[in-house]
Amino acid sequence: MAEVAKTVQAPAPSSGGAAMVWRVVSGLIVPTLAVVTALVLGGVVIWLTSGGFGAPGEATQKTLAAYQGLLDGAFFNERSFSETIVATTPYILAGLSVAFAFKGGLFNIGAEGQYFLGAVSAAWVGYALPLPPVLHLLVALAAGFIGGGLWGAIPGYLKARTGAHEVIVTIMLNYIAFLLVDWLVNSPLRAPRSSAPKTPDILDTAMLPRFFPAPDRLHSGILVALFAVVIIWWFLNKTTLGFEIRTVGANRDAARYAGMNVTRIFVMAMGIAGGLAGLAGGVEVLGLQHNLPAFFSAGYGFDSIAIALLARTNPLGIVPAAFLFGALRNGADLMELRSGASKQIISVVQAMMLLFVAAPAIIRALYRLRAPKDAVKEAPLSRGWGG
Repeated sequence: MAEVAKTVQAPAPSSGGAAMVWRVVSGLIVPTLAVVTALVLGGVVIWLTSGGFGAPGEATQKTLAAYQGLLDGAFFNERSFSETIVATTPYILAGLSVAFAFKGGLFNIGAEGQYFLGAVSAAWVGYALPLPPVLHLLVALAAGFIGGGLWGAIPGYLKARTGAHEVIVTIMLNYIAFLLVDWLVNSPLRAPRSSAPKTPDILDTAMLPRFFPAPDRLHSGILVALFAVVIIWWFLNKTTLGFEIRTVGANRDAARYAGMNVTRIFVMAMGIAGGLAGLAGGVEVLGLQHNLPAFFSAGYGFDSIAIALLARTNPLGIVPAAFLFGALRNGADLMELRSGASKQIISVVQAMMLLFVAAPAIIRALYRLRAPKDAVKEAPLSRGWGG
């Protein structure tokens, strides 16, 4: 067991607190440069698509207006900061879902489908089960977690028992989840007298409280998300089961040799990961939508992959990474309105962030950075199609 621990735990800092601080700072260098580089290249794309070589002055003004609009839309307009927090909330939970699966050496592409199942489970409990206040909210949140968790446990079980690759299985389960929820919303769960397909509105007792009166939409789901971050960090770093998950992620053969039940760990890791994505969907229904409409999701589950990579699968790092994506998402509309630049540029920026974080050698080569000699790879992101 001691040998297995060496594959998971980083070496102790050689010079106390200063070395620990430097380790943290050095770990932030590549993600920070990845974000800055992606934003700069996004500006270049805007400049080029605005006739950069033909009218450089006009293209430069348009680029500056685009980024000024992005900042205002994300932080400085009326209610813009609270809307950024609203967008950040599901990103935290969905990003945490992908990061948790990564810790177990699994690649959870199915966060979007798990998000759907959690949303429909929370919506049903929210309107169909009249319960006392507080208890109703807790049960609805639990239903979202359980709905996503059961959906996530399926690929974990198939991976452990049959060797089916979790990437393929979760992608296929995404489509099943989309169609299943669409059928539920359009048929058995549809509100009786609604012109648009949606579930009935949830009861007041199941709603997450809002911090400010309407039209401000900031709700207490952000507290749920931050609490989940703390719990997952504690679980992974302070409990035996968390140690086993990290060990299986680092070296499943060594973990099996040490007597760990790899099948159980796979199912547990994907189940908890699915539960976190399902909780993201539940929080959106209980705190924001108050019903489940058709075409509910807006890609949170897929963006969460980039968030988990940007955070380097660290639960605490998920918060700033999710906040960045929430700001980009919230500011994109005003960016397009002020400059005429397509808000799809934000998707290009996010894709470049993902590229640079997933391939840090590009950033190191670009900025002439040396790779740390004592770097420890805690958990592989994917073991390949035969793993």
